[in-house]
Amino acid sequence: MSNPEDSATKQTAPSALPTVNVGRQSPPPSANPTPDVEMQTPAATSSGVSEILSRWGREDLLKRRVLALRGFGLVFSLLAFLIMACNRHGDWKNFDKYEEIRYVLAIAILSTFYTGAQVFRQIHEVSTAISMFPPRKSAIIDFIGDQILAYLLISASSSAIPMINRMREGSDNIFTDSLAASISMSLFAFLSLALSAAITGYKLSTQSYI
Repeated sequence: MSNPEDSATKQTAPSALPTVNVGRQSPPPSANPTPDVEMQTPAATSSGVSEILSRWGREDLLKRRVLALRGFGLVFSLLAFLIMACNRHGDWKNFDKYEEIRYVLAIAILSTFYTGAQVFRQIHEVSTAISMFPPRKSAIIDFIGDQILAYLLISASSSAIPMINRMREGSDNIFTDSLAASISMSLFAFLSLALSAAITGYKLSTQSYI
């Protein structure tokens, strides 16, 4: 006669086998997203690097445009100064007899020194890749300097134009022609510095505080 305990053991023994097999199954799928995150990291890094390189390219282009505009400003200011300084033909045909014309000459000299110093500084920075001033301080100096010189140039030119027009109506000669040529060069120098001031103002507005 069989023992009831032995029969109970035989009935429960097969049911324990699936429990052991379940414990040996593969890990849950919760670890699967890890490779996806690792694959996204190089793409994000590449995007950040390309954005930085693009920003450096834009800044370099703006620097070269400002350098070209200041180079034009230097040439026009120097021509205005030389033409006016050589405009001496005796009697009333001397530029130093007129206050408005002396004002034009003084601003042309100041503009020549300013644009010459700025062109020298920018050529030095481009050739050596070393800035003389911190980026934000340099942007402030450029913007204020361009604004002031552009205002002085247009102020001097506008004050002398009415007088030169009256002189040309009465007598059109080499003296008045030289005056008109010098004023034209001052106006071109103003346009160059005004455009440079617009670019430096944009650079200042986008300059990072960090």
